[in-house]
Amino acid sequence: MTARPLIGISTYAESGVRWGVWRLDAALLPAGYPRLVQRAGGLAAMLPPDAPERAAATVARLDGLVVAGGPDVEPVHYGAEPDPRTGPPARARDAWELALIEAALDRGIPLLGICRGMQLLNVALGGTLVQHIDGHAETPGVFGHHPVKPVPGTLYADIAPEQTSVPTYHHQSVDRLGTGLIPSAYAEDGTVEAIELPGPAWVLGVQWHPEMGNDLRVMQALVKGIRGQSCRWGGTGGRWGSPRSSEAESGGTP
Repeated sequence: MTARPLIGISTYAESGVRWGVWRLDAALLPAGYPRLVQRAGGLAAMLPPDAPERAAATVARLDGLVVAGGPDVEPVHYGAEPDPRTGPPARARDAWELALIEAALDRGIPLLGICRGMQLLNVALGGTLVQHIDGHAETPGVFGHHPVKPVPGTLYADIAPEQTSVPTYHHQSVDRLGTGLIPSAYAEDGTVEAIELPGPAWVLGVQWHPEMGNDLRVMQALVKGIRGQSCRWGGTGGRWGSPRSSEAESGGTP
């Protein structure tokens, strides 16, 4: 049996979460994320916010990284003042996920950003965000659907060459693209719905929520990218051939 790649997923850190008789602080993630990883052939590991200096050691133990959806990115990270409609900051999560993205890009670990995760990928590479758009989160707490059209010749177009209806819930979007990024899908209103970083590593961001639908292709492509990267690295390094440090492989201090 082919081994399943270990894919880390960033999480929420919330206070006063209730389950059963308990009301406690919790690291949590909608179940759709790990289920999507599992259905696509991976093993899911939750990555709650931690000290940013631990991100590199964390990523070194992974085969792939998913930066999940969540709250608005604090505008200070892209040099803007907060719009009145921008949500409250999640500073610990911003710092942790930006460090995870930087570590994944530095090590060439396959990376998928979902919704907020796509926006953070853009910000990490020097891009900016539109702080409010209409029409992509119509009813609070309810996912909508709209079509996205791939850009021919891109990684995303290879994954889904046809126009596709996707589950969506966001009120912010990519504005100026970060260094090296290209758009790979658009909504009908011109909103950038997918971005990618051409190069040897597999890097993709999607503005929608594949974990809320039944189309496995984006996550399956991440798993395929992990296995393909193993071939490109010639089978050296960790389980999937990524260039991991000897400290990480020997279980050194994270």
